[in-house]
Amino acid sequence: MPFIPHTENEIHDMLSAIGADSIDQLFDEIPAHLKIKGLDGIPPGMTEMDINRLMQDRAAADGRPICFIGAGSYEHHIPSAVWQIATRGEYYTAYTPYQAEASQGTLQLIYEFQSMMTALTAMDVSNASLYDGASGLAEAVLMAVRANRKSKSRRILMPRNLNPVYGKVTHSIVQHQDIELVDVDFDADTGKTNLAALKPYEGEDITALVISQPSFFGTLEDVDALTDWAHANNILVIAVVNPLSLAVLKPPGEWGEQGVDIAVGDGQPLGAPMSSGGPYYGFMCCKKAHVRQMPGRIVGRTVDQQGREGFVLTLQAREQHIRRSKATSNICTNQGLVVTASTIHMSLLGANGLERVAASCHQNTNALVEKLSAINGVDCAMSGPRFHEAVLKLNKPVADVLTALAEKNILGGYDLSQDYAELENCLLVCATEMRTEKDIALYAEALEAALC
Repeated sequence: MPFIPHTENEIHDMLSAIGADSIDQLFDEIPAHLKIKGLDGIPPGMTEMDINRLMQDRAAADGRPICFIGAGSYEHHIPSAVWQIATRGEYYTAYTPYQAEASQGTLQLIYEFQSMMTALTAMDVSNASLYDGASGLAEAVLMAVRANRKSKSRRILMPRNLNPVYGKVTHSIVQHQDIELVDVDFDADTGKTNLAALKPYEGEDITALVISQPSFFGTLEDVDALTDWAHANNILVIAVVNPLSLAVLKPPGEWGEQGVDIAVGDGQPLGAPMSSGGPYYGFMCCKKAHVRQMPGRIVGRTVDQQGREGFVLTLQAREQHIRRSKATSNICTNQGLVVTASTIHMSLLGANGLERVAASCHQNTNALVEKLSAINGVDCAMSGPRFHEAVLKLNKPVADVLTALAEKNILGGYDLSQDYAELENCLLVCATEMRTEKDIALYAEALEAALC
Protein backbone atom coordinates (compact mmCIF):
# COMPACT_ATOMS: atom_id res chain seq x y z
CA MET A 1 0.00 0.00 0.00
CA PRO A 2 1.56 3.36 -0.99
CA PHE A 3 2.01 5.93 1.75
CA ILE A 4 -0.56 8.71 1.43
CA PRO A 5 0.33 12.02 3.15
CA HIS A 6 -2.18 14.10 5.03
CA THR A 7 -4.41 16.42 3.05
CA GLU A 8 -4.53 20.14 3.76
CA ASN A 9 -7.93 19.70 5.42
CA GLU A 10 -6.59 16.96 7.69
CA ILE A 11 -3.63 19.14 8.67
CA HIS A 12 -6.00 22.05 9.41
CA ASP A 13 -8.24 19.82 11.55
CA MET A 14 -5.28 18.49 13.57
CA LEU A 15 -3.87 21.97 14.16
CA SER A 16 -7.31 23.22 15.24
CA ALA A 17 -7.66 20.33 17.69
CA ILE A 18 -4.46 21.33 19.50
CA GLY A 19 -5.03 25.07 19.22
CA ALA A 20 -2.18 25.89 16.84
CA ASP A 21 -2.47 28.31 13.94
CA SER A 22 0.19 26.71 11.76
CA ILE A 23 2.88 24.02 11.63
CA ASP A 24 5.49 26.76 12.03
CA GLN A 25 3.91 27.65 15.37
CA LEU A 26 4.57 24.11 16.58
CA PHE A 27 8.29 24.77 16.12
CA ASP A 28 8.45 28.40 17.21
CA GLU A 29 11.12 27.54 19.80
CA ILE A 30 13.62 27.17 16.95
CA PRO A 31 15.42 30.53 16.41
CA ALA A 32 14.59 32.10 13.06
CA HIS A 33 18.25 32.42 12.05
CA LEU A 34 18.63 28.63 12.18
CA LYS A 35 15.80 28.00 9.75
CA ILE A 36 16.57 27.68 6.05
CA LYS A 37 14.34 29.50 3.62
CA GLY A 38 14.30 26.79 0.97
CA LEU A 39 15.96 23.72 -0.52
CA ASP A 40 17.65 24.97 -3.67
CA GLY A 41 18.88 21.52 -4.67
CA ILE A 42 15.42 19.95 -4.48
CA PRO A 43 13.31 20.24 -7.66
CA PRO A 44 9.60 21.14 -7.57
CA GLY A 45 7.13 18.43 -6.64
CA MET A 46 6.04 15.97 -9.31
CA THR A 47 2.87 14.01 -9.91
CA GLU A 48 2.75 10.31 -9.13
CA MET A 49 2.74 9.51 -12.86
CA ASP A 50 5.82 11.68 -13.46
CA ILE A 51 7.63 10.15 -10.48
CA ASN A 52 6.93 6.64 -11.78
CA ARG A 53 8.31 7.58 -15.20
CA LEU A 54 11.42 9.18 -13.66
CA MET A 55 12.20 6.12 -11.54
CA GLN A 56 11.61 3.78 -14.48
CA ASP A 57 14.04 5.83 -16.58
CA ARG A 58 16.66 5.72 -13.83
CA ALA A 59 16.22 1.97 -13.41
CA ALA A 60 16.61 1.51 -17.16
CA ALA A 61 19.80 3.59 -17.10
CA ASP A 62 21.23 1.19 -14.50
CA GLY A 63 20.48 -1.68 -16.87
CA ARG A 64 19.95 -5.32 -15.93
CA PRO A 65 23.47 -6.75 -15.85
CA ILE A 66 24.25 -10.36 -15.01
CA CYS A 67 25.66 -10.29 -11.48
CA PHE A 68 28.59 -12.44 -10.34
CA ILE A 69 29.41 -10.23 -7.34
CA GLY A 70 28.94 -11.56 -3.82
CA ALA A 71 31.22 -10.08 -1.15
CA GLY A 72 28.42 -9.80 1.40
CA SER A 73 25.39 -8.94 -0.75
CA TYR A 74 23.76 -11.64 -2.84
CA GLU A 75 21.23 -11.83 -5.65
CA HIS A 76 18.78 -14.52 -4.59
CA HIS A 77 15.31 -15.39 -5.83
CA ILE A 78 12.67 -13.85 -3.58
CA PRO A 79 9.16 -15.31 -3.97
CA SER A 80 6.75 -12.57 -5.03
CA ALA A 81 4.52 -13.34 -2.03
CA VAL A 82 7.25 -12.17 0.39
CA TRP A 83 7.05 -8.45 -0.31
CA GLN A 84 3.39 -8.54 -1.30
CA ILE A 85 2.69 -9.59 2.27
CA ALA A 86 5.43 -7.52 3.93
CA THR A 87 4.13 -4.30 2.35
CA ARG A 88 0.54 -4.78 3.49
CA GLY A 89 -0.54 -1.88 5.65
CA GLU A 90 -0.55 -3.81 8.92
CA TYR A 91 3.12 -4.72 8.42
CA TYR A 92 4.34 -1.76 6.41
CA THR A 93 3.31 0.92 8.91
CA ALA A 94 3.77 -1.04 12.16
CA TYR A 95 6.21 0.61 14.55
CA THR A 96 8.16 -0.39 17.65
CA PRO A 97 5.89 -2.51 19.88
CA TYR A 98 6.17 -0.53 23.12
CA GLN A 99 2.56 -1.34 24.10
CA ALA A 100 2.13 -5.09 24.08
CA GLU A 101 -1.67 -4.88 24.27
CA ALA A 102 -1.71 -2.97 20.96
CA SER A 103 1.14 -4.80 19.22
CA GLN A 104 0.44 -8.51 19.46
CA GLY A 105 0.84 -9.06 15.72
CA THR A 106 4.24 -7.35 15.57
CA LEU A 107 5.43 -9.09 18.71
CA GLN A 108 4.37 -12.52 17.43
CA LEU A 109 6.19 -11.94 14.15
CA ILE A 110 9.40 -10.99 15.98
CA TYR A 111 8.99 -14.03 18.23
CA GLU A 112 8.67 -16.27 15.17
CA PHE A 113 11.75 -14.61 13.64
CA GLN A 114 13.77 -15.21 16.81
CA SER A 115 12.62 -18.85 16.91
CA MET A 116 13.70 -19.38 13.30
CA MET A 117 17.10 -17.79 13.88
CA THR A 118 17.83 -19.91 16.97
CA ALA A 119 16.85 -23.01 14.99
CA LEU A 120 19.08 -21.97 12.08
CA THR A 121 22.10 -21.19 14.28
CA ALA A 122 21.50 -23.84 16.99
CA MET A 123 21.89 -21.11 19.60
CA ASP A 124 19.79 -20.54 22.73
CA VAL A 125 18.63 -16.97 22.24
CA SER A 126 18.11 -14.46 19.43
CA ASN A 127 17.48 -10.73 19.66
CA ALA A 128 15.09 -8.75 17.47
CA SER A 129 17.76 -7.74 14.95
CA LEU A 130 20.42 -5.06 14.47
CA TYR A 131 21.14 -2.56 11.72
CA ASP A 132 23.33 -4.85 9.56
CA GLY A 133 25.90 -7.61 9.81
CA ALA A 134 28.86 -5.26 10.18
CA SER A 135 27.44 -3.26 13.10
CA GLY A 136 26.23 -6.58 14.50
CA LEU A 137 29.84 -7.75 14.76
CA ALA A 138 30.80 -4.51 16.49
CA GLU A 139 28.00 -5.06 19.01
CA ALA A 140 29.17 -8.66 19.48
CA VAL A 141 32.69 -7.44 20.29
CA LEU A 142 31.32 -5.02 22.88
CA MET A 143 29.12 -7.79 24.26
CA ALA A 144 32.09 -10.18 24.53
CA VAL A 145 34.05 -7.59 26.51
CA ARG A 146 31.17 -7.36 28.96
CA ALA A 147 30.56 -11.12 29.10
CA ASN A 148 34.11 -12.48 29.44
CA ARG A 149 34.76 -11.66 33.07
CA LYS A 150 37.95 -13.78 33.08
CA SER A 151 39.58 -11.39 30.60
CA LYS A 152 40.82 -7.91 31.43
CA SER A 153 42.76 -7.22 28.24
CA ARG A 154 39.87 -6.22 25.93
CA ARG A 155 41.82 -7.78 23.04
CA ILE A 156 39.89 -9.33 20.16
CA LEU A 157 41.48 -11.66 17.58
CA MET A 158 40.14 -10.64 14.17
CA PRO A 159 40.88 -12.86 11.14
CA ARG A 160 42.04 -11.02 8.03
CA ASN A 161 39.83 -13.27 5.91
CA LEU A 162 36.80 -11.56 7.45
CA ASN A 163 34.73 -9.26 5.23
CA PRO A 164 36.80 -6.01 5.22
CA VAL A 165 33.70 -3.89 5.70
CA TYR A 166 32.91 -5.75 8.92
CA GLY A 167 36.43 -5.08 10.16
CA LYS A 168 36.30 -1.38 9.30
CA VAL A 169 32.88 -0.84 10.89
CA THR A 170 33.93 -2.68 14.04
CA HIS A 171 37.10 -0.59 14.27
CA SER A 172 35.11 2.64 13.87
CA ILE A 173 32.73 1.70 16.67
CA VAL A 174 35.16 0.28 19.24
CA GLN A 175 38.37 2.24 18.61
CA HIS A 176 37.65 4.81 21.33
CA GLN A 177 36.50 2.24 23.90
CA ASP A 178 39.92 0.89 24.87
CA ILE A 179 39.42 -2.26 22.79
CA GLU A 180 42.27 -3.68 20.71
CA LEU A 181 41.52 -5.53 17.48
CA VAL A 182 44.39 -7.91 16.68
CA ASP A 183 44.78 -9.11 13.08
CA VAL A 184 45.20 -12.85 12.53
CA ASP A 185 46.64 -13.78 9.14
CA PHE A 186 45.30 -16.41 6.75
CA ASP A 187 47.06 -19.14 4.82
CA ALA A 188 47.80 -17.93 1.29
CA ASP A 189 47.12 -21.31 -0.33
CA THR A 190 43.79 -22.09 1.33
CA GLY A 191 42.51 -18.70 2.52
CA LYS A 192 41.83 -20.28 5.92
CA THR A 193 42.82 -19.24 9.44
CA ASN A 194 45.22 -21.92 10.65
CA LEU A 195 45.77 -22.88 14.26
CA ALA A 196 49.44 -22.08 13.71
CA ALA A 197 48.49 -18.41 13.38
CA LEU A 198 46.88 -18.59 16.83
CA LYS A 199 49.77 -20.32 18.61
CA PRO A 200 51.45 -17.03 19.68
CA TYR A 201 48.32 -16.15 21.69
CA GLU A 202 48.09 -19.36 23.71
CA GLY A 203 48.01 -18.64 27.42
CA GLU A 204 47.63 -14.89 26.85
CA ASP A 205 44.73 -12.78 28.08
CA ILE A 206 42.46 -12.60 25.01
CA THR A 207 38.79 -11.64 25.29
CA ALA A 208 37.33 -13.14 22.11
CA LEU A 209 38.15 -14.81 18.81
CA VAL A 210 36.12 -13.99 15.69
CA ILE A 211 35.57 -16.83 13.19
CA SER A 212 34.06 -16.14 9.76
CA GLN A 213 32.26 -19.10 8.18
CA PRO A 214 32.49 -18.99 5.25
CA SER A 215 35.38 -16.55 5.05
CA PHE A 216 35.28 -13.49 2.80
CA PHE A 217 37.05 -15.64 0.20
CA GLY A 218 34.33 -18.29 0.40
CA THR A 219 36.68 -20.80 2.04
CA LEU A 220 35.44 -22.97 4.91
CA GLU A 221 37.25 -22.78 8.23
CA ASP A 222 38.08 -25.67 10.55
CA VAL A 223 35.53 -24.26 12.97
CA ASP A 224 35.64 -27.14 15.47
CA ALA A 225 39.39 -26.83 16.05
CA LEU A 226 39.30 -23.02 16.22
CA THR A 227 36.38 -23.00 18.66
CA ASP A 228 37.89 -25.61 20.96
CA TRP A 229 41.27 -23.80 20.91
CA ALA A 230 39.60 -20.58 22.00
CA HIS A 231 37.60 -22.13 24.82
CA ALA A 232 40.67 -24.02 26.04
CA ASN A 233 42.30 -20.61 26.45
CA ASN A 234 39.29 -18.98 28.20
CA ILE A 235 38.47 -17.01 25.05
CA LEU A 236 34.89 -16.37 23.93
CA VAL A 237 34.03 -17.21 20.32
CA ILE A 238 32.11 -14.90 17.98
CA ALA A 239 30.88 -16.53 14.78
CA VAL A 240 30.18 -14.43 11.69
CA VAL A 241 27.99 -16.55 9.44
CA ASN A 242 25.99 -16.38 6.24
CA PRO A 243 22.50 -17.52 7.35
CA LEU A 244 21.78 -19.31 4.07
CA SER A 245 24.94 -21.40 4.42
CA LEU A 246 23.60 -22.78 7.70
CA ALA A 247 21.04 -24.76 5.72
CA VAL A 248 23.91 -27.04 4.62
CA LEU A 249 26.78 -26.32 7.04
CA LYS A 250 27.16 -27.15 10.75
CA PRO A 251 25.51 -24.32 12.77
CA PRO A 252 27.71 -22.28 15.15
CA GLY A 253 25.89 -23.62 18.20
CA GLU A 254 27.42 -27.02 17.41
CA TRP A 255 31.00 -25.96 16.64
CA GLY A 256 33.51 -27.80 18.76
CA GLU A 257 32.56 -29.35 22.09
CA GLN A 258 30.64 -26.36 23.43
CA GLY A 259 29.51 -24.30 20.44
CA VAL A 260 30.26 -20.60 20.01
CA ASP A 261 29.22 -17.94 22.49
CA ILE A 262 27.82 -15.36 20.06
CA ALA A 263 26.72 -15.68 16.42
CA VAL A 264 26.08 -12.73 14.14
CA GLY A 265 25.60 -12.06 10.46
CA ASP A 266 23.61 -10.19 7.85
CA GLY A 267 20.06 -11.26 7.08
CA GLN A 268 20.13 -9.97 3.50
CA PRO A 269 20.24 -13.48 1.94
CA LEU A 270 16.88 -14.24 3.55
CA GLY A 271 14.41 -12.34 1.39
CA ALA A 272 16.00 -8.88 1.14
CA PRO A 273 16.83 -7.54 -2.35
CA MET A 274 20.32 -6.16 -2.97
CA SER A 275 18.82 -2.65 -3.28
CA SER A 276 22.12 -0.88 -3.99
CA GLY A 277 23.36 -1.73 -0.51
CA GLY A 278 20.34 -1.67 1.75
CA PRO A 279 18.42 -1.53 3.92
CA TYR A 280 19.51 -4.90 5.31
CA TYR A 281 19.52 -6.08 8.92
CA GLY A 282 21.86 -7.87 11.27
CA PHE A 283 20.98 -10.84 13.44
CA MET A 284 22.54 -11.85 16.74
CA CYS A 285 22.19 -15.07 18.70
CA CYS A 286 23.99 -16.21 21.84
CA LYS A 287 24.17 -18.75 24.62
CA LYS A 288 21.64 -18.31 27.40
CA ALA A 289 24.48 -17.64 29.84
CA HIS A 290 25.25 -14.38 28.04
CA VAL A 291 21.70 -13.18 27.42
CA ARG A 292 21.93 -10.33 29.95
CA GLN A 293 24.77 -8.83 27.93
CA MET A 294 22.94 -9.06 24.61
CA PRO A 295 22.06 -5.68 23.04
CA GLY A 296 18.63 -4.92 21.66
CA ARG A 297 15.54 -6.68 22.92
CA ILE A 298 13.91 -10.11 23.09
CA VAL A 299 10.25 -10.99 22.59
CA GLY A 300 8.84 -13.78 24.74
CA ARG A 301 5.65 -15.85 24.76
CA THR A 302 3.51 -16.10 27.88
CA VAL A 303 -0.08 -16.54 29.03
CA ASP A 304 -2.39 -14.06 30.74
CA GLN A 305 -4.58 -14.65 33.81
CA GLN A 306 -7.20 -16.30 31.64
CA GLY A 307 -4.64 -18.66 30.15
CA ARG A 308 -4.63 -16.95 26.75
CA GLU A 309 -1.37 -16.88 24.80
CA GLY A 310 0.33 -13.50 24.49
CA PHE A 311 3.63 -11.96 23.43
CA VAL A 312 5.67 -9.40 25.37
CA LEU A 313 9.06 -7.67 25.40
CA THR A 314 10.85 -9.78 28.01
CA LEU A 315 14.31 -8.24 27.77
CA GLN A 316 14.93 -4.71 26.58
CA ALA A 317 18.22 -3.54 28.06
CA ARG A 318 18.67 -0.51 25.85
CA GLU A 319 18.76 3.20 26.47
CA GLN A 320 15.13 3.82 25.48
CA HIS A 321 13.97 1.67 28.38
CA ILE A 322 16.55 2.14 31.13
CA ARG A 323 19.14 4.73 32.13
CA ARG A 324 21.60 5.27 29.30
CA SER A 325 24.56 4.55 31.58
CA LYS A 326 23.11 1.11 32.33
CA ALA A 327 22.20 0.22 28.73
CA THR A 328 24.06 -2.46 26.80
CA SER A 329 23.89 -0.40 23.60
CA ASN A 330 22.28 2.61 21.96
CA ILE A 331 20.45 0.59 19.30
CA CYS A 332 17.17 2.34 18.61
CA THR A 333 14.74 0.81 16.13
CA ASN A 334 15.67 -2.49 14.49
CA GLN A 335 15.14 -3.05 10.77
CA GLY A 336 11.65 -4.41 11.41
CA LEU A 337 10.28 -4.37 7.87
CA VAL A 338 13.18 -6.39 6.45
CA VAL A 339 12.92 -8.80 9.38
CA THR A 340 9.24 -9.20 8.49
CA ALA A 341 10.21 -10.08 4.92
CA SER A 342 12.82 -12.57 6.16
CA THR A 343 10.33 -14.28 8.45
CA ILE A 344 7.86 -14.66 5.59
CA HIS A 345 10.67 -15.80 3.26
CA MET A 346 11.85 -18.51 5.66
CA SER A 347 8.25 -19.61 6.31
CA LEU A 348 7.59 -20.02 2.59
CA LEU A 349 10.81 -21.90 1.81
CA GLY A 350 11.04 -23.97 4.96
CA ALA A 351 14.12 -25.95 5.94
CA ASN A 352 14.09 -28.05 2.76
CA GLY A 353 13.70 -25.01 0.54
CA LEU A 354 16.60 -23.19 2.16
CA GLU A 355 18.74 -26.31 1.81
CA ARG A 356 17.91 -26.60 -1.90
CA VAL A 357 18.78 -22.94 -2.48
CA ALA A 358 22.11 -23.29 -0.65
CA ALA A 359 22.95 -26.48 -2.54
CA SER A 360 22.14 -24.80 -5.86
CA CYS A 361 24.40 -21.85 -4.99
CA HIS A 362 27.23 -24.22 -4.13
CA GLN A 363 26.77 -26.16 -7.35
CA ASN A 364 26.68 -23.00 -9.49
CA THR A 365 29.79 -21.53 -7.88
CA ASN A 366 31.71 -24.75 -8.52
CA ALA A 367 30.48 -24.80 -12.12
CA LEU A 368 31.56 -21.18 -12.56
CA VAL A 369 35.05 -21.85 -11.16
CA GLU A 370 35.47 -24.93 -13.35
CA LYS A 371 34.42 -23.01 -16.47
CA LEU A 372 36.55 -19.94 -15.81
CA SER A 373 39.63 -21.87 -14.64
CA ALA A 374 39.75 -23.56 -18.03
CA ILE A 375 40.51 -20.20 -19.66
CA ASN A 376 44.14 -19.41 -20.42
CA GLY A 377 45.31 -16.79 -17.89
CA VAL A 378 42.88 -17.83 -15.12
CA ASP A 379 43.76 -20.00 -12.12
CA CYS A 380 41.90 -20.94 -8.96
CA ALA A 381 43.88 -19.14 -6.26
CA MET A 382 42.69 -20.94 -3.11
CA SER A 383 42.15 -24.65 -2.69
CA GLY A 384 39.71 -26.50 -0.48
CA PRO A 385 35.96 -26.56 0.21
CA ARG A 386 34.03 -23.34 -0.39
CA PHE A 387 30.57 -21.79 -0.22
CA HIS A 388 29.29 -18.95 -2.44
CA GLU A 389 32.60 -17.24 -3.27
CA ALA A 390 35.82 -18.34 -4.93
CA VAL A 391 39.10 -16.52 -5.63
CA LEU A 392 40.56 -16.52 -9.16
CA LYS A 393 44.03 -15.34 -10.16
CA LEU A 394 44.14 -13.45 -13.48
CA ASN A 395 47.06 -12.58 -15.72
CA LYS A 396 45.85 -8.97 -15.99
CA PRO A 397 44.83 -6.24 -13.52
CA VAL A 398 41.37 -7.04 -12.22
CA ALA A 399 40.10 -3.47 -12.50
CA ASP A 400 40.70 -3.42 -16.26
CA VAL A 401 39.03 -6.80 -16.70
CA LEU A 402 35.97 -5.76 -14.68
CA THR A 403 35.62 -2.63 -16.83
CA ALA A 404 35.70 -4.75 -20.00
CA LEU A 405 33.10 -7.14 -18.54
CA ALA A 406 30.83 -4.26 -17.51
CA GLU A 407 30.81 -3.04 -21.10
CA LYS A 408 29.24 -6.41 -21.94
CA ASN A 409 26.62 -6.04 -19.20
CA ILE A 410 28.37 -8.41 -16.78
CA LEU A 411 29.22 -7.55 -13.18
CA GLY A 412 32.26 -9.80 -12.99
CA GLY A 413 33.13 -9.86 -9.30
CA TYR A 414 35.13 -8.04 -6.63
CA ASP A 415 38.70 -6.79 -6.96
CA LEU A 416 40.48 -8.18 -3.88
CA SER A 417 43.54 -5.97 -4.35
CA GLN A 418 41.44 -3.11 -2.97
CA ASP A 419 41.73 -4.67 0.49
CA TYR A 420 44.60 -7.18 0.25
CA ALA A 421 47.91 -6.02 -1.24
CA GLU A 422 49.15 -9.61 -1.47
CA LEU A 423 46.15 -10.59 -3.64
CA GLU A 424 47.10 -8.52 -6.66
CA ASN A 425 45.23 -9.57 -9.81
CA CYS A 426 42.87 -11.69 -7.70
CA LEU A 427 39.15 -11.68 -8.43
CA LEU A 428 36.39 -12.77 -6.03
CA VAL A 429 33.46 -14.33 -7.91
CA CYS A 430 30.10 -15.69 -6.82
CA ALA A 431 27.22 -17.54 -8.49
CA THR A 432 23.92 -17.89 -6.62
CA GLU A 433 20.95 -20.03 -7.63
CA MET A 434 19.94 -17.20 -9.98
CA ARG A 435 22.74 -17.95 -12.43
CA THR A 436 22.06 -20.31 -15.32
CA GLU A 437 24.38 -22.35 -17.53
CA LYS A 438 23.85 -19.68 -20.21
CA ASP A 439 24.90 -16.92 -17.77
CA ILE A 440 28.08 -18.81 -16.87
CA ALA A 441 28.88 -19.48 -20.52
CA LEU A 442 28.42 -15.79 -21.38
CA TYR A 443 30.75 -14.81 -18.53
CA ALA A 444 33.41 -17.27 -19.66
CA GLU A 445 33.23 -15.98 -23.23
CA ALA A 446 33.47 -12.35 -22.11
CA LEU A 447 36.32 -13.05 -19.67
CA GLU A 448 38.33 -14.91 -22.28
CA ALA A 449 37.96 -11.95 -24.65
CA ALA A 450 38.97 -9.50 -21.89
CA LEU A 451 42.17 -11.46 -21.16
CA CYS A 452 43.30 -11.73 -24.78
